[in-house]
Amino acid sequence: MYGGAGTETGIRASGSRSAPSEGLPRGVANPSVRCGGLGTPSARGLAGRAPGPSGPLPAKCLNARMTVLDVLRVFCGPDGRHGNELGVVRDGSRVPAADRQSIAAELGYSETVFVDDPERGVVDIYTPSVPLSFAGHPLVGCAWLLDLPELLTPAGVVAARYDGEFSWITADPARAKERIPVRYDSAAEVEALPVPPPGSGWRYAWAWDDEAAGRVRARGFPGRGDGVDEDEATGAAALALTRRLGRALNITQGRGSQILTAPNPDGTVDLGGRVLLDHAGAALPAAGRGA
Repeated sequence: MYGGAGTETGIRASGSRSAPSEGLPRGVANPSVRCGGLGTPSARGLAGRAPGPSGPLPAKCLNARMTVLDVLRVFCGPDGRHGNELGVVRDGSRVPAADRQSIAAELGYSETVFVDDPERGVVDIYTPSVPLSFAGHPLVGCAWLLDLPELLTPAGVVAARYDGEFSWITADPARAKERIPVRYDSAAEVEALPVPPPGSGWRYAWAWDDEAAGRVRARGFPGRGDGVDEDEATGAAALALTRRLGRALNITQGRGSQILTAPNPDGTVDLGGRVLLDHAGAALPAAGRGA
């Protein structure tokens, strides 16, 4: 059955699981250092939350004067648990484009975002193995963290809003064409699925949990062979499924993450979920970089 070998934010190839207080990825230490400037999360991001642990980015970032990493959980459940981890390099313009893919691979999150312009919302998204022009969970997370009405991605402009509980984006589901939903007969069948072997391609397995209420049970398998065997919560796939079904959905994915969607008359889809800040201002001060 599902859930034996994974983490709350996806099943990694190593099969290891970090406790929440130890949740920074490989290559990131934990000296509880906070930074200011571009690395300071928005007032909304820190309101009511104690500072999380923090630490330095991988060596590829060391040529930056001050490179800062925030770690979010996107699409958390109603109890605040689960959600898909997202690494956000708030001062991404200081990280050379040639280094970003290797940094994302070393961090190991499903996606890592480099914010090239925090005032305009210009973002650059990477999985551990490939760059992405569009991705749902990184954009929902960045919309919450940056507190902007829109984000600029390589695929174009994405509208964003926050309603006090959920962070939302409005996007064209055609941008999620590689996330093809595969229907199963029951939620139990989805939960019992084994992780496909690397190289199998993206598979978004889903089944109705309560069709009349629009409740779906889902799991997402990237199949890239880059260390992320299962995605805890996949916004782009939720967009694709909403387009296919033509109705609002309440999706439970992974170990308990929640994704909400609603189609619009113009063909776009609203995609939303809860976002929590796990670790703020992970950084390596210039004095410790051997520069």
